[in-house]
Amino acid sequence: MTDDAEIMAARQKMIAKRFGGASSATGGKGSVRRKKKVTSRNSAAQSDVKLSAALKKLGATNIPGIEEVNFFKEDGKVIHFVNPKVQASIAANTYIISGQNETKPLQELLPNIVSQLGMDNLSQLQSLAQAGGGMPGAPAAVVPDVDDDEDVPDLVHGNFEEVSEK
Repeated sequence: MTDDAEIMAARQKMIAKRFGGASSATGGKGSVRRKKKVTSRNSAAQSDVKLSAALKKLGATNIPGIEEVNFFKEDGKVIHFVNPKVQASIAANTYIISGQNETKPLQELLPNIVSQLGMDNLSQLQSLAQAGGGMPGAPAAVVPDVDDDEDVPDLVHGNFEEVSEK
């Protein structure tokens, strides 16, 4: 049995010496020379490089001066970009919008984006107004007075200068 214990100890010592064991030393006399330094990049940086290469092939150019971009989804939500990076390739009919974005309900952005709404969005807005009875942050509907007609002068036929001199 002592022979087996000695053999096992010698094997462990040999394995530790050959394959590093507790302390692995790189370099030095007798080690294999590394041919090329391997650089590792994270997947996000690698995908950014691939994306920029694809955009370069399309011939996309930057469009400066765009402050916000809104994508209207069919479920009534809006993907809202503030100060995005916008690129366009007119030949490929492609627009690229990148940057920080938030998905918000339509009601949250309403007072500022009414001019951007299309026909589909206006119908959604009307259904929301009927269902909700009103939107938070929107002013209450003003009922016109009947007495407002007294301020408007009657339409005059003929020469306006004669009527104004009276």
